[in-house]
Amino acid sequence: MQKLITLLVFAMLALSVAGCHIVYTPDVQQGNLLDKKTVDQLKPGMTKHQVLVLMGTPSVSTPFDRDRWDYVSTQSHRGGPLKVRSFTLTFNNDTLVRTEGNFFAQDAQQLVKDSKKYNAGYPVNETEGDKSKSPDDVKNDGGFGQGSKDGH
Repeated sequence: MQKLITLLVFAMLALSVAGCHIVYTPDVQQGNLLDKKTVDQLKPGMTKHQVLVLMGTPSVSTPFDRDRWDYVSTQSHRGGPLKVRSFTLTFNNDTLVRTEGNFFAQDAQQLVKDSKKYNAGYPVNETEGDKSKSPDDVKNDGGFGQGSKDGH
């Protein structure tokens, strides 16, 4: 009986803590995160392939209207209200003719800044790998087939 009472008290305590939003709720960002500089490079007359290379794959590309691409992003800050942003590209004969949408609202720069805190910050042109070697490490690598200075 005492185990049942303890379990009930613990369950009620857990429910009350969860109801008070004391439990951590992470920010949730889903969809395409577009950069204003990238979108500014869009020009009427670009082909679908050029737009795809510049912008990436759209969130929504319906089989019923192949001349419309939608880039959609949703964000919820700590369980708050869901913010939906959309950016629509319209094509005619595989060439871009129009862009429209509310993707870059006033707080879009804040969204980009917030998203950077989740990046690891790895350099894009990394060529050295995880371990950098000093000249001393190269001489005495310890690998097979290196041999020693006296030929053994």
